[in-house]
Amino acid sequence: MTADTMQMRREFCEVPTAVERLLDRGESAVATAVAQAHDLNPPFLLSVAHGSSDHACTYLKFAGELLLNRPMASIGPSVASQNGVELDANGTVCISNSQSGQNPDIVQLTKALRKSGEVTIAINNNPESCLARAVDHALPNHAGPELSVAATKTFVSSLVADLWLIAELERQASLLSALRALPEHLDDATGCDWSPVESVIDERSLLTLGRGPSRAISNEAALKFKETCLIHAESYSSAEVLHGPVSIVDHGFPVIAFVAGDAAEGSVAGTADVLADKGARVFVLSDRGRKATRLQNVRTGHWLTDAIAAIMSFYCMVEALAVRRGVDPDTPWHLNKVIETV
Repeated sequence: MTADTMQMRREFCEVPTAVERLLDRGESAVATAVAQAHDLNPPFLLSVAHGSSDHACTYLKFAGELLLNRPMASIGPSVASQNGVELDANGTVCISNSQSGQNPDIVQLTKALRKSGEVTIAINNNPESCLARAVDHALPNHAGPELSVAATKTFVSSLVADLWLIAELERQASLLSALRALPEHLDDATGCDWSPVESVIDERSLLTLGRGPSRAISNEAALKFKETCLIHAESYSSAEVLHGPVSIVDHGFPVIAFVAGDAAEGSVAGTADVLADKGARVFVLSDRGRKATRLQNVRTGHWLTDAIAAIMSFYCMVEALAVRRGVDPDTPWHLNKVIETV
């Protein structure tokens, strides 16, 4: 088993092309959804998702709150599927993320929200899916087939689709320009050398950190360590890690701090240095750390798209680490591509 033979590697290498395809083909669907959302002028937004798609919604939450000045909340799908509660969400907008669009949990809650009068938008990779047929506006992310169990190009394409919606809602010219330039930056991000991380990770647990939009990337990174490398990883906000979680940090304990060129950069870099002072082996995606080791990263010209480039560099490292450990990242233990929870 070598890295070159892995489906996961082939798929994340397709991400720049997939994002470019989304930007080329998705404009009409985005414009139609944005027009209705503008007319509705919702006081807040909601999201529905599971797993990696929920991490994309965490990213969407921070981007929406920072740019639209409106709160966004994630609804637990079991509210409808397990408890039969019909939420009164009239006058709001719900964005459902699902790579397959087939999870009954997600579909059932989204249908219930649409019935209550909410404008529903679905971002998924199958325009014929149950979810796509259940919403007011279906936005295919145009990622193409994804066979590896570990989602990569569907995750990144979902991030871009979510951010595109917010950018159009706010008519953010600088962000829209950054999105158009993003495929080239994503390609560059695959060339970043994260081998120093590989060399210090062993059988122990590790921490990933982030704040704001980068917290979503931290969440996704922790999940990928578990499912592709069989290594336990936990994600925390850099604002919280020095409370209880820091107690498990000892000499050489691995930590990766995800950070973009945003308002939180100094704070995250500062926390990385505090952990390094305690003996942790800390890596940070910033040149503002004094004691943590800087990881190569690509800055994209906009603080919101920086985080998307970061996950691309991470994918290269984590897939190589899995192969080195003799784990097949394409078919993780006990997992299927589509998990149909109810």
